[in-house]
Amino acid sequence: MNTRITELFGIEYPIVQGGMAHIAYARLAAAVSNAGGLGQITAMSLETPELLRDEISKIRELTSKPFGVNFAIGMGRRPYKEHLKVAIEENVPIISITGGNPTPLIEEVRETEIKTLILTATVRQAQKAEELGADAIIAVGQEGGGHIGRENIGTMVLLPRITESVSIPVLASGGIADGRGFLAAMSLGAEGIEMGTRFIATKESIVSKNYKKALVNLSEMDTVVIKRSLGQPGRAIKNRATKEILEKESKGASFEELKEYLNSTTNKKAIYEGDVDNAYSWAGQAIGLIHDIPSCKELISNIVEEAISINSNIGVKIKGENKNFV
Repeated sequence: MNTRITELFGIEYPIVQGGMAHIAYARLAAAVSNAGGLGQITAMSLETPELLRDEISKIRELTSKPFGVNFAIGMGRRPYKEHLKVAIEENVPIISITGGNPTPLIEEVRETEIKTLILTATVRQAQKAEELGADAIIAVGQEGGGHIGRENIGTMVLLPRITESVSIPVLASGGIADGRGFLAAMSLGAEGIEMGTRFIATKESIVSKNYKKALVNLSEMDTVVIKRSLGQPGRAIKNRATKEILEKESKGASFEELKEYLNSTTNKKAIYEGDVDNAYSWAGQAIGLIHDIPSCKELISNIVEEAISINSNIGVKIKGENKNFV
């Protein structure tokens, strides 16, 4: 496949793995990159800059392909400057920025060869990212898992609005888990996709069996958006933990009052210990499209093959050769 994304990042397929907190480490990222996509390491889940340096060293032992380092910044996050310094010193190929103001990070890497990718959820954010000098943009719709935009815009509308409003390449994110979503994104102007939830349910993902099982067994109806009252909405699996969080939010609970329910320790109980009922765990509506736990290589291959097959069938329909086409 050849798009501006594959050319920009030096990858075979324009499929990017999201920088998921406490999940996106060297093993998963390397598997995605080795399969022809772009894997990413999560920087801000690592407590010290040296741990990030170690993780970068690990991924370079596992793959010779390009990879990215994700910086999730914003309210309640640890300071990122020292971690960013490590990424620059290690000359990582790509940095992605999600949440918060990306300006300071963009300015720090401006004079380097590092490519930059910024997550956006509105046209204005996308235009601002382009003005800052981002190399590419991720357009995330409300269907996505984890932190999403505040404006309740779905991928189907957001994506073409952003692609017609900027000149740099755009990745689609939110509600995409298979070749159908990939092809739909491309038809709406994207030059690739970013997936988070789908990559959690893979063999190389380090999450608990219960977490993976939940992603396979639950439907698109089994997610809720929490933290909206804090100005940082995020989509997670519907369970006892998120019900309690939403109840407290409805009563006007402050960040300090919610902090113990939303901290990383609680999240890790779902990720590593498998307590997917009493601890919150991020997931997008694409869980309704997840039916198996393949390897990253199998997943990417399946997505590409399905997209090519559907594209051929659409061509037949549009030419009027299929009598069922209206």
